[in-house]
Order: sequence, then structure tokens, then C-alpha cells
Amino acid sequence: MNLLETHFVKKLEKPIRFQEYSVGIFNAIPTKSGIKKAIKKGHIFIDDKIATTAIYISGGEKIDLYESENTSTFERLKLDLEVLFEDDYLAIIYKPAGILVSGNKFVTIANALSQNLIKSTLADAVKPQPVHRLDYPTSGLLLVGKTSLSIIELSKLFKEKNIRKTYFAVTIGKMNAKGYIDKPIDNKEAFTNYEVLESVISKRFNFLNLVKLQPETGRKHQLRKHLFSLKNPILGDKEYFLQDKILNGKGLFLHAATLDFTHPFTKEKITISKELPKKFRKIFCH
Repeated sequence: MNLLETHFVKKLEKPIRFQEYSVGIFNAIPTKSGIKKAIKKGHIFIDDKIATTAIYISGGEKIDLYESENTSTFERLKLDLEVLFEDDYLAIIYKPAGILVSGNKFVTIANALSQNLIKSTLADAVKPQPVHRLDYPTSGLLLVGKTSLSIIELSKLFKEKNIRKTYFAVTIGKMNAKGYIDKPIDNKEAFTNYEVLESVISKRFNFLNLVKLQPETGRKHQLRKHLFSLKNPILGDKEYFLQDKILNGKGLFLHAATLDFTHPFTKEKITISKELPKKFRKIFCH
């Protein structure tokens, strides 16, 4: 057999059954059923002894995953993500533009999380999961839960509007310096605060504006739809656009820059920011 992956267990608060602990530790086997099969086939060793479902993990163990020479393992996603914050409960990562958060495609942020994050040592550790969404063309910060309770609590923070999100966009056309958009989306209330930080004259678009956005609700495509409703669509948007004002080849100029919330378990105040992408800075050079 060939050695495929090795995992070293950090110190745990209390022992946990190997079958529960092992979900998500190997890129090649992301599911519980896959782990069961690998144990049954004798492909997993703990401290150089064949693993069984009865073994408990307490910390310090070396876990090896082997593949038999005639077995082809499924393709593993190799995608390096920037991790801006991480502890045993949650992580905040940077999602580049042009990648899906999740879905039935192979290349998604969700599929790349296990290889980029440290497995939680808590008893209810699960495969890391994003707890909100960012559109495919949007760049920025994504909040990830690493335990089953954390995923529940973080989702609750979003639902109760206790997570403050700040976005930046480049918009087209002349705008008021500040505003509050309350136009419903899909027959549901939707609210967005905006502030124009800077404007430059553009030959092609008349004006381009750097706009700070703070949504109070989280409707699908809310910021894109709200700005389009003002006739100030986001530069590079190919769904919500004005005729003859489409920019091709540069992507959508929308960036999720800051997440601000109280950690549901440690009660620490978390404020994480990610600077504007280069394409923004090229327009508003200082």
C-alpha cells in the first residue's frame, strides 16, 4: 500500500471516537461513509496500528491513510485560501472573485476548506462549512463554522442581524453623497445604507464612484439590485446593467471587505478586514 496522507492529532479537551473525529481530516475522504469504508478495508493506521471503529482519540496520535496500489483515489481539489482568522470554532477566509462558495461543481470554496483549515479539537467538530454566501463574481470575506454548534450559532447571528458586513463597490454614474435604499427584493423587505467615498470622471462611464455599502438584510443579489434600482449599477455587472455601460473582462467590482461581530463562544469582539483588490485601487489611485 502507498501512504496517501498523514494527520497529527492536537490535544483534545476529551477523548472522542475515531470514527467521529476522522470526518474531514483527510482530503481524499471527506465523508463519514468514506471513513467507515477505509477503516473496514484496513487503509487507516493509528500510531502504526490498524484503526478500528472502537478506538478513542485523545491527542498526540499519528493517523496515516493508505491506498492500495490498484485503487484510484478521487481527484482532490488543490486550492490555497487565505485564512484571516481561525480558532477551534470558526474561521474567516478570503474568497477570490470567480469561485463558487458551494454547489455541485468540483471547484468550490466549500470543497477547499478542509485542506486549508486546522481541524477543530472540539467533540462536535465537523467538516468546515460556510455559513453565508457570496456571489460567484464577488470577492471578500467568508465566515466558516468548524463545529455543529458553531454553524448553528453563527447562522443565528446572521438571522438576528448581529453580524455587520461592509462592502465596497465601484458604481457607474453620478450619485448622491449618501443614501438609504429600502426597495423590496422578491417581495421581501431589503435595506442598504450607502456612502460615496470618492468619484472620478470617466470618458466612457461619465462618473465612477467608490461606494461603501452596509446591508441591513441579506437578500439574493441585494446590493447589485439596489444600486441598479438607482440607475447606478456596479461596474462589470452583466446581470444588472445599463445599455452601452457594460465592462467586459475585469469581473464584478464588488468586494466584501469587513466582518464585525461578537464571537458566540469566547465573547471576543471580532473585526476582520481585507483590503480592496488591485482593480479597485487602479481606478482610485492615491
